[in-house]
Amino acid sequence: MSLYTPQYLPSGDEIARINTSKGVIRVKLAGKDAPIHVANFVELAQKGFYDGLKFHRYEPGFVVQGGCPHTRDLTSEQVKSGNAYPPPGTGGPGYSIKGEWKQNPNNKHQDGTLAQARSQDPDSAGSQFYFCLGPQPFLDDNYTVFGDPADQESLAVIHALGVGDIIESVSIENASN
Repeated sequence: MSLYTPQYLPSGDEIARINTSKGVIRVKLAGKDAPIHVANFVELAQKGFYDGLKFHRYEPGFVVQGGCPHTRDLTSEQVKSGNAYPPPGTGGPGYSIKGEWKQNPNNKHQDGTLAQARSQDPDSAGSQFYFCLGPQPFLDDNYTVFGDPADQESLAVIHALGVGDIIESVSIENASN
């Protein structure tokens, strides 16, 4: 799969508004620290890529993960069952982006942190993301952090999420282009 270079140029002021079936999550995106990841997320959000997807992975005290397009046409119950084909958690946008955790000076997996999921290939991230459910420092040297919750209300919604919950829409505040 080819590495994609997003066209969007982050200003560092972007805030993602993720409307979920459990409430709204506002995330301050780290455009200066992880510009490729933020640009990719902004472009996908602006195309409506995330709209209607479901969270497909929940590990208590660890992460809740979404962004797999294979969940789009599944009901929440089908995602919860895990008996769908192709399996939730195996899809992406059709390309990968370069990992940025080594050059990100603030690559810390804290409670509520937004980071990019990937396979074993360091440059295999695409559309799947996760929120940390508590600090996960052992992830700092392998996965790119690209945002943090903007407020306590957002953190509460992150902690309320589970498998099958819906990403209704994602919009980007302060997008520069």
